[in-house]
Amino acid sequence: MSQNKLSRQVRTLAGLSCMLGLLGLLGLLGLLGLLGGAAHAADASPIGSNNVTVADPSVPRPPGKPCVVQLFSNDSFVDFSNHPYSYAPPSGCGTHWAKVVLEADFSVTAGRQFDRTASLWLGGVNLYFGTTEEPSAAVAPSWHVERDLTDYSALLRQPGQGQAILGNVVNSTYTGVIQGSAKLLFYPASIIAPAAAAPDAVYPLGADPVGSTVSLNTSSDTLSKSLSLPRNVERAYLDVFTQSQNADEFWYTCVPNQYASQVNECGGGNFREAEISIDGQPAGVAPVYPWIYTGGIDPYLWRPTPGVQTLNFMPYRVDLSPFAGALSDGAPHTVAVSVAGANNYFSATAALLVYLDPHSRQVRGAVTRNTLAAQPATPTITDTLSTDGSGSIGGGITTKLSRHFVVEGYTDTSRGRVTTTVEQTVGFADTQSFTINDTTYRQVSDQLTTAEGVSRSRIGLVPVGESRQQFVYPLHLDIDQVTAADGSSSMATTAHQGYRQHSERRLLGLTLYAADVSNTVDSADTLAFDPSGAVTGHSGQHSTQSFSFRDSLGSCYRTDVATQAGLVSAYADGQACPGGANRVQWMSHPDGSPYSGNSTFGW
Repeated sequence: MSQNKLSRQVRTLAGLSCMLGLLGLLGLLGLLGLLGGAAHAADASPIGSNNVTVADPSVPRPPGKPCVVQLFSNDSFVDFSNHPYSYAPPSGCGTHWAKVVLEADFSVTAGRQFDRTASLWLGGVNLYFGTTEEPSAAVAPSWHVERDLTDYSALLRQPGQGQAILGNVVNSTYTGVIQGSAKLLFYPASIIAPAAAAPDAVYPLGADPVGSTVSLNTSSDTLSKSLSLPRNVERAYLDVFTQSQNADEFWYTCVPNQYASQVNECGGGNFREAEISIDGQPAGVAPVYPWIYTGGIDPYLWRPTPGVQTLNFMPYRVDLSPFAGALSDGAPHTVAVSVAGANNYFSATAALLVYLDPHSRQVRGAVTRNTLAAQPATPTITDTLSTDGSGSIGGGITTKLSRHFVVEGYTDTSRGRVTTTVEQTVGFADTQSFTINDTTYRQVSDQLTTAEGVSRSRIGLVPVGESRQQFVYPLHLDIDQVTAADGSSSMATTAHQGYRQHSERRLLGLTLYAADVSNTVDSADTLAFDPSGAVTGHSGQHSTQSFSFRDSLGSCYRTDVATQAGLVSAYADGQACPGGANRVQWMSHPDGSPYSGNSTFGW
């Protein structure tokens, strides 16, 4: 080993020792509640309300008064025209912020209206993605959403053009008018809330310079862009959204084509997964969350509490750092997203976030290992379906896929050669059982999507960071339709959605930070139909949502909501948290939103 390389590693180890001491102190301060942690007191009790009520946490804020930039205010969405706005960075707040938060408020007038997809954009980059609550003849729902945009600070330092996209139809049949407002809040950096270690640049993959999603109708369709990046990329990440639309809206209930006519279901199978590639080479995967919108299956299931993330999708972040050196060669590189199994269609957007080497104009490197390239997204399908003499059908269909892969690459930086290894195991298991006869059509779906991964970085032989994440997306649907002799029918539905995330930051075998997010929604309702198929009523509506978050800094959040017959029947804040109150440190991400750097902790 050369003397220069040895001295660099000695300095690295010394720096790590100092950082560990700092992190230990910060952890203690966090446990003592001295890092700006905020106790979240509940507002007036929503019990008895028929308005949208969720257990989701708000984005925690650092101390200090934010600067506010209004994007648009009280816009009415009555057609499919886009709503443009001009953006300029806030004045008097500096150019590096401790935190940036988007707040948006939406409402829809009482009447009849479909759930609609809403998205906000700036310079081609997505700021918000979600769907809307459906109204009823007597209820005009309103709701509030937030998104942590701190990692998009580089985008927000420059003026630009943005737009709100919320296509809606208002006529004599669909009468609900949707209104919305949105603003950005910039929290100035301070001693106790330093400027965030945000990426140095953000690049949208879409072609629209202002911003829009791209439709992926088949597995071969791609959202892609050829990018010529700076020559000193150290780390790279891709934030991915893939939203099911049209015939793919209920992809989780579909079956492989060979069974579709037999069980009278949509074809195309029920496996979906986002595939990321760089210059045609597989680079990573992103699991697809089975979001259910407020008109999905049975609209009464989601009034007044919608499904998991229905109103506010979270992006999935893919670590592309093994490609950092290769992306820095000055040549254009195509980054692309596709959806395996897409069957008309998925609405997709993605943004590439890069960190640059501040002390080098040119880094070099290469991908040295990629086992994902030899593992196509092809699930195994088996069935136990059988038909008796009367034509009744029973049994089930099972779809499974599990892959373990490693992607490794190096980048020669001003700190030395950084080698990054991304190792991930992704799994998909779905079992659908059917009971079909003259009076009954029952489909029970049990689906589990998992992703478990670790990203490790080292300089020479010295480990400098390790990030671990686990995602679990369980979905259970039981749809039981029974037809009476007069042709009328009932459809009883029970649904369970879950979102679980575990995150860790480690160094030299020590856990520096750990966090757990859990969000579950359980709903049930029974629809009644007359012989013509028109809905005549519903009964038995009830639901519960439980959202919890804990981290190793002492953050604790727990909120539970229950509904009955369209009204909030129970609401509890802070259960099982110290003092019976929610308290979350301002730098935490209780909503499960991704992050890749935090200057407070030195990473």
